Amino acid sequence: MLRLTTAIIATSTLAPMALAGTEYPLTLTSCGHEVTFDKAPESVVSVGQSTTEILYMLGLADKVAGTALWINPVLPEFAEADARVERLADNAPSFESVLAKKPGLVVTAYEWMIGPQGAVGTREMFDDAQIPSWIMPTECVGKDNTQSMDGARSVLFDTALLYQGVEELAAIFDVSERGAEVIADLKAREAAAVERAQALDLPEGVSGLFWYSSAEIEIDPYVAGANGVPGWMLSKLGVQNVVASPEEWPTVGWETIAKAGPAFIVAAEMNRRRFPADDIAVKRDFLTSDPVTSEMEAVKNDRILTMPANAMDPSVRAIYALESLADSLAGFDLQ
Repeated sequence: MLRLTTAIIATSTLAPMALAGTEYPLTLTSCGHEVTFDKAPESVVSVGQSTTEILYMLGLADKVAGTALWINPVLPEFAEADARVERLADNAPSFESVLAKKPGLVVTAYEWMIGPQGAVGTREMFDDAQIPSWIMPTECVGKDNTQSMDGARSVLFDTALLYQGVEELAAIFDVSERGAEVIADLKAREAAAVERAQALDLPEGVSGLFWYSSAEIEIDPYVAGANGVPGWMLSKLGVQNVVASPEEWPTVGWETIAKAGPAFIVAAEMNRRRFPADDIAVKRDFLTSDPVTSEMEAVKNDRILTMPANAMDPSVRAIYALESLADSLAGFDLQ
């Protein structure tokens, strides 16, 4: 079973020269929406686990007035800090509940939370409430969210966008030095993970599948498209994705997947229970009992790996997950 190890944020990766503080007013463009800050926000509401954990990494837990949209437990090193932060909702919070916290900023990693058809609200709604809203660049650059909730990526996910998001959040809160430390640590961790992945030297033709969930266990599953975070992981491993769709999380029939014959399957583990297949035990039971999936090479050879769902989205956990995925595949006979 694939498990994540948590990162220890290094504090000695910067050059001795300190970074300059943020000069306000600071103007940023976030998913095509211009946002100006006259000073560092005194508080923030974070809609999404990935942005919340980045804020914690930046040492900003005391500024987080509320969080929402959690899929997995918080990283263990932030459990104590997170316990002091109000959880507005496990899924999408109401617009009113966010406003009630009177935040100086609201952040998210998803336009389907805050965007043209945002489940929480639109950018204009927050503008009218005089609350700046900011979305991670991982959600917009090279990605079109107009046709579906999850969107489609025209180019492969790039961790540079993740680092850009960390840098911009650090600038907003005038903690750029801490931001540089976090980025340096993540880049070092990524380089080591990529080296580990490439050292596997897997033969050509090895393919994999990432299964997030299914609206109903009997129907087509939500699987990772070609250009999302799982696609990035597979590219570093030299592994083909059996799904070629540019959609972030398309639905693909199990018969089609079985014909493609992935050598392994990575199944998302999560605390959310929106769908029955959110439960990893339900996923495993289906794969081993269904007449189609049980005949797949990956299932017959017990090459079913488990990964926290949040690591399949643009987040710092994706970097940790690549390490663990490489370690797990090293134990398989894929030569």
